[in-house]
Amino acid sequence: MPVFLSKVSPTLAVLWLTLTCATALAAAGDYPLTIQALQDRYADEVQAHQKYGAYARHALDEGYPNIAHLFRALATSEAMHARNFATLLEALGQTPQAAKIDYPITTTREHLQQATEIEAEEIDTQYPAILERIRAEGHQAAIESITWAWEAEKQHRELIIKIRDATSFFFGLLVNRIEGDPSHYHVCQVCGSTLDEPPTGQCPICGHPPDRYHEVPWEPGASREEEPSSIFGED
Repeated sequence: MPVFLSKVSPTLAVLWLTLTCATALAAAGDYPLTIQALQDRYADEVQAHQKYGAYARHALDEGYPNIAHLFRALATSEAMHARNFATLLEALGQTPQAAKIDYPITTTREHLQQATEIEAEEIDTQYPAILERIRAEGHQAAIESITWAWEAEKQHRELIIKIRDATSFFFGLLVNRIEGDPSHYHVCQVCGSTLDEPPTGQCPICGHPPDRYHEVPWEPGASREEEPSSIFGED
């Protein structure tokens, strides 16, 4: 309950809560497709965050810190998307819901291929269908946030393909091409845009200034407090 309610009469406090609940219920009635889309996207983004985090840890175990860094940057971006969707859901009187999933871990090379396929499915099929479905309800903030995530997923695919193609079929030999110097990834804290070079101007997705980008720590030994998992209160 907001602090100011403690300073008014119980009758006014109840009235305020009643009006707040009524507003949220009315909003939910106006945007059923949007709410469902936001719930689905929130769950997918949280799970993508978890998956890329697991891939990053495995890449480190296999001795590929730059590939781990890429997966960590993707996990950070997915966390930004999930946060945005959660904020919209809460504004609509909904509780964001997502289950924690354990992902099968195979090899870093296979993880790169799996990530490429997953991003392609989201970019080419899921996001266009979602936007087409919710546009009629006209919730502009939701449309904008989902569009931001869609554009960031396109960046993800390009970054994954860049590394995947550099290693080609001779993964064990050619992976040294991308493990010579530390990589650099920058994630916009507004929309999740992910760049492998420092931004020189406004964000290409949401238009915010470059100071809204944060560089993702490269160091394999970075503390868990620096990891994006803390956004979801994970252990």
